[in-house]
Amino acid sequence: MVHKADLVIIGVVVGVAVGLLLAAAAFFGLRWYRRRAHLRKCANDHGTSTLPIRQNGVDASNILSESFPNSVSVKVSTYPVKAALPSRWNKHGKDQLASASGLPKYHYKDIQKATKNFTTILGQGSFGPVYKATMPVGGVVAVKALASDSKQGEKEFQTEVSLLGRLHHRNLVNLVGYCVDKGQRMLIYEYMSNGSLASSLYNEEKQPLNWEERLQIALDISHGIEYLHDGAVPPVIHRDLKSANILLDHLMRAKVADFGLSKEEVFDGRNSGLKGTYGYIDPMYISTNKFTMKSDIYSFGIILFELITAIHPQQNLLEYVNLAAMSSDGIDEILDKALVGECDPEEVRSMARIAHRCLHKTPRKRPSIAEVSQAISKLKQRRLVREDSTMSFASEEFSGVVGCIELQQNQLKKMTSIAES
Repeated sequence: MVHKADLVIIGVVVGVAVGLLLAAAAFFGLRWYRRRAHLRKCANDHGTSTLPIRQNGVDASNILSESFPNSVSVKVSTYPVKAALPSRWNKHGKDQLASASGLPKYHYKDIQKATKNFTTILGQGSFGPVYKATMPVGGVVAVKALASDSKQGEKEFQTEVSLLGRLHHRNLVNLVGYCVDKGQRMLIYEYMSNGSLASSLYNEEKQPLNWEERLQIALDISHGIEYLHDGAVPPVIHRDLKSANILLDHLMRAKVADFGLSKEEVFDGRNSGLKGTYGYIDPMYISTNKFTMKSDIYSFGIILFELITAIHPQQNLLEYVNLAAMSSDGIDEILDKALVGECDPEEVRSMARIAHRCLHKTPRKRPSIAEVSQAISKLKQRRLVREDSTMSFASEEFSGVVGCIELQQNQLKKMTSIAES
């Protein structure tokens, strides 16, 4: 009888345990289903609403000076343009664009007058010509006009107005207005008096950048990208980072420009078309046709090596870099001649190590832009500490010399007074 009672008890316990397990499974299954339903609802809400953009402040310096026609566009299948943007340039589309961007719209005749009938040309890019203009209100600006034969220009025009109407940061080029009038499309930017980083590195007529300027430019660019990746909501991927798209103001401070190929980080299951500039394109992007934030990091790594070497990516920069990587001080061999003897080699090697990490063949092993920015900032801080120490040491030496002179003068006065007495 005791044996049978034990079996009954065991059976009841097992039954209760199984019942509890089934109840727990049903409970968690129901929670999972409700969570999935909630996420779908949030995703749908996200698709139909405009998310805010965090603003980190706007610099009041000057912009755009020139563009370079070295962007390539290969077969195109991009993320869909948001519903707020017009698909065609009809009159309804123009009104939608104006209300969506919040930017001032200028008449063609105003731009014509400000550019002296389009005679003040600064440069020519794939988008079209760039003119210098003096506006009655707003001072000197740069006007980028869409060429009539530009195939992708209209879409890029829409993208720039849509994004730069909402993105504001001291290290991003400031779009101050646009023009859609008399069949013309024009973008109006603040004027950057020192042109592009590419022209400063490769134009022999310009004064070479010193190491301190290059270090600050690298930090400025990283802050601009950091805002796009981590500060904007939703995050923005630039997709065409290159030295020609980095512009310098009158203080040689850098701003990221040209957002025509930029995309918000929206994962909708579609692949983006292969776009960008040869020499700056992430190899993983070429093989997978998927552009991510880490693809921007790769492009930034190339720019860092440009700052170190002044060798253009289309002039076998990576081959030189790979050869230099074979030894710990190999980067010294390809250092820009203008920097030889003018900078601390260890600082250059530290910058090269940061750039190497950005170029890692596995995207997930590349650092985030926040990590890159922090590393460059620490490099700059160490430099400032060394400069302060040097100045402090020099000041102490100077104080010591002054003290010796004063002591000698006092002794001389005593000797003179003794001789007189």
